Amino acid sequence: MTKPTSKILAAGAALLAAVVCAQAQPMPDASGPMGMHGHSPPMHGAMTPGHGDMNRHGGMQGPSFGAPAMPTSPGQDAFGAIQEIVQILEADPATDWSKVDIEALRQHLIDMNEVTLNAAVIRRVTGSGIEFTVTGAGRTRDAIKRMVPAHVRELARLGWNARTEDLPGGVKLVVNASDPRALVKLKALGFIGIMVQGSHHQPHHLMMAKGAFAH
Repeated sequence: MTKPTSKILAAGAALLAAVVCAQAQPMPDASGPMGMHGHSPPMHGAMTPGHGDMNRHGGMQGPSFGAPAMPTSPGQDAFGAIQEIVQILEADPATDWSKVDIEALRQHLIDMNEVTLNAAVIRRVTGSGIEFTVTGAGRTRDAIKRMVPAHVRELARLGWNARTEDLPGGVKLVVNASDPRALVKLKALGFIGIMVQGSHHQPHHLMMAKGAFAH
């Protein structure tokens, strides 16, 4: 055998020994750096859970990639109040639509807006309570005359000693308090704080929309 042939055979034998040695090496430990937490590292090209979905949809799906959140605010308070009432009426099979009057509710909400935001209020503390002179012009004046006297009935139900006096430009609301602590509370509440006393507004609005009564 010539020397070149011997060298070729020797090199082939060395290459074969290297291949056999590589095949005999143990697989990487699943607990090692490449397979922590007891999971074997995925094979190259293997499909992991959700991988197919990612390919089909062109991207990863998740909270930040899902459908956009829809706003819940109707954008205007009176609009939202009316929307809520209408939804309640539509969900009630006993609703008598021949009596429903949503426009009456809208007019009342306009009154509430006028009294809350546009009424002029002068407060005077007396020996036994507080007098509120509440006035306005045009629609504000009319809203005051409708809302404030009607609210006195709710105040009486809550235990307040209240009454109103008619004025050319509005009304005078007089609330008496024999208890000094109640007088302190009256001063803190002021006119609008007294007007929001009680929880009658919401059911009142629903009854008004049903056509049961007007303010």
